[in-house]
Amino acid sequence: MLCTREGLGPKSIRPRSISPTHGARRGPVIETPRLTLRPVQADDAPRLAVLASDIGVARMTRAMPHPYPRSAAETFVARASEADFARHVVFAIDGEDGDLVGTLGFQVKNGPAPELGFWLGRPYWGKGYATEAATGALDWVRDEWGKRYVVAGHFADNPGAGQVLINAGFLYTGEVQATTSRARGGAEAANRMMVWLA
Repeated sequence: MLCTREGLGPKSIRPRSISPTHGARRGPVIETPRLTLRPVQADDAPRLAVLASDIGVARMTRAMPHPYPRSAAETFVARASEADFARHVVFAIDGEDGDLVGTLGFQVKNGPAPELGFWLGRPYWGKGYATEAATGALDWVRDEWGKRYVVAGHFADNPGAGQVLINAGFLYTGEVQATTSRARGGAEAANRMMVWLA
């Protein structure tokens, strides 16, 4: 059962720095009732590789390859750490037990609106974590990053992601894009586009 938006705003939003010895740069930390969204760091790579090696996770993303080796996770962490913060923000999502459960990010590609992307490891599906993470992150986007307009999309065969986005306040635009997925062998799939307005 997915959580609704009520009661899932961040309990606090504060910048926190993580020691450079962990391979992370300074960045925002968002805390919600059950989750912590923080900058990704080098020692996240092994856990990311385990969670993302599930074809059920990878095939619902555009860029994630399958299989997903540790080297891919290390490359992901390095790119996230070096990204231009004005255009690209990536969060690791830590669950209630402190373990990493997935990632969430925003990237400004074409035009002024950032695009939201997220994934969770299969053991964490159906707990409302994705809705909680997205809702807290969108509050941060509005209040701290100063964005008023966010776009997102989900593959038509992934209605759970669509429900997460609806619960976080997104609306369907009616646009469907043919989008490729690396984990689907580069095959195109229907990507249903959505929008969130602050």
